[in-house]
This record gives sequence, C-alpha cells and structure tokens, in this order.
Amino acid sequence: MKIRDETLGMWLGVLGVAFFAVTLPMTRLATGTQEAPQLSPWFVTLGRAALAGVLSAVFLLVTRPPLPQRHQWKPLGMAVLGNVIGYPLLLAYALRVVSASHAAVVTALLPLVTAACAAWVLHQRARLGFWLCALTGSALVIVFSVLRAGDQSGGFGFAWGDLLLVGAVFAASLGYIYGAQVTPALGAERVICWVCVMALPVTLPGTLWLWPEQPVAVSAWAGFVYVGVFSMWMGFFAWYRGLAMGGALRVSQTQLLQPFLSILAAVPLLGEPIDIVTLGFAGAVVATVLAGKKLSQPRTPAVLAAASQ
Repeated sequence: MKIRDETLGMWLGVLGVAFFAVTLPMTRLATGTQEAPQLSPWFVTLGRAALAGVLSAVFLLVTRPPLPQRHQWKPLGMAVLGNVIGYPLLLAYALRVVSASHAAVVTALLPLVTAACAAWVLHQRARLGFWLCALTGSALVIVFSVLRAGDQSGGFGFAWGDLLLVGAVFAASLGYIYGAQVTPALGAERVICWVCVMALPVTLPGTLWLWPEQPVAVSAWAGFVYVGVFSMWMGFFAWYRGLAMGGALRVSQTQLLQPFLSILAAVPLLGEPIDIVTLGFAGAVVATVLAGKKLSQPRTPAVLAAASQ
C-alpha cells in the first residue's frame, strides 16, 4: 500500500507541475500581446484570484476548518501580496512583451530563489555551494535575456519583460516562504484557500469594476478561466497532495520538468517554435536548480513547492 501511495503521489505531483507549467502560455492567451491586447493584466490578476477565491470559499464552507489564529494572519497576508497580486500581475505584464518560452527560462529560477529567500527570511544558513549555484543560475538567465534582447533589437541590453519576470519570481518566492510558515498548522491545501478568500474583498469588486467592455476573443477567456481554476486553485490540491503521499523530497523533483512543459505547451497553444537555444538555457538553469536544492535545507515541505503557478 505504501508503494502504491508513493506512486500515486508522484503522479499527482507531475499533474500539479503540468497545471502550473501551462500557466505561462495560458496567461499570454488571456492578456494577448502589445500588438493585439486582449484582457488587461490587472483584470487577469484580480479575476483569477476572485475565481479561485469563490471556489476556496465553497471548499472551506464544506470542510469547516477552524479560523486561522491571530498570529497567522500576517504571513497569510504576505502570501496574498506575493502570490495573489505580485506574481500574477508582473507575469501578466511581462507576457505581453516576451514569449511564454522565454518566460519559462527566467521563471525556472523560482525554486532556487525561494530557497535563497528562505535562508534570508527564516534565517537559515546555506552552504557556499548553494550560493554558487544561485549565482550561476542567475548568470545564465542574465546571459539568455541579453542574447534574446540583442536578437530582437540588434543591440545589447535587457528586455523590459525580463525585469518584470525577475520581480515576479521574487514576489512568488516571498509569498511561498510566508505561506510555508503557517502550513504545518493550517495544512497546505487550506493555506491557499485562506489566502484566496482573504483577497476576495479586493479581488471580487476589482474584477467587476475592470470587466472588459470591448469584445474579447474566446481563447483569451479560456486562458483566463484556466489560470483561475487550475493555476490558482486546483493545481495546488494535486501538488500538495502529491507531496504528502509521495514524499516532499522525492515528488518535489518533478518541478524540474516545469520549464520544459511550459515550452512544449506554448507550441500548440501559441504557435511558438521550439528553439534549441531556449531549451539549452532551460536545461542549464534546471541543472543549477537541481544542484542548489541538494545543497539547501528548506524548513517545510511547502518551501519545496516553490515552482508552483
């Protein structure tokens, strides 16, 4: 039975990673590009959180967990700022400028940055090898971004979208760290539900206020519904359940598939070509993440879930 549970946990982990991987092309479908905009990044950000918040409210009403204690509201609030507002908003603006495949390379650093933030916020001491991996991965992303900006403009520099992606990575990392502080007491699945419900007084009115008046493509609405239901809510249930059943250390390694799944998903959804250079840099970044994770010591299983969304 234990082996069977571990196998099921591994597959649930893969399912969760697959849900999160498709977030990038689906967000780009929802927002469109600068040349052909669809839904506004603010609407996508608030709307996906409002949709997940309604689903979370139903889940909490059915399961009736105890309310978080007073000292738990602050970390939950920080998770709202990082994971509900910061990450999706910056990602949505960035994906109007860069391709989903490009974003997959930069956001591949998310697990490594989360571990670094854990060392800072939770005052954990990491070995020198971890910091060297973090610097190497960051350098790879910088080189990739500069090369891509040069290809597009014929010059030397960064795309504006890269700075937005870096900000998104840091926002998500801090959100995960603060959420991880209350995960042992509340339970991982309930943490994401409380986070989404806490944001409802802002996200629901904001969604209604920003509701688009101009016609929007069906594909954009499909992308919006996906990031609200799967990226913001259902993906966490599969991911956290997989961590619990299959073991956090083992299942968390499936995160390494995420950038490649994002690149592959962008082919049929957005028509983006598979670029050997992009795949090569993604593989190199993932290698530094794998090495860095082995040299880091996260406090909770939730910290290991840093590649989510």
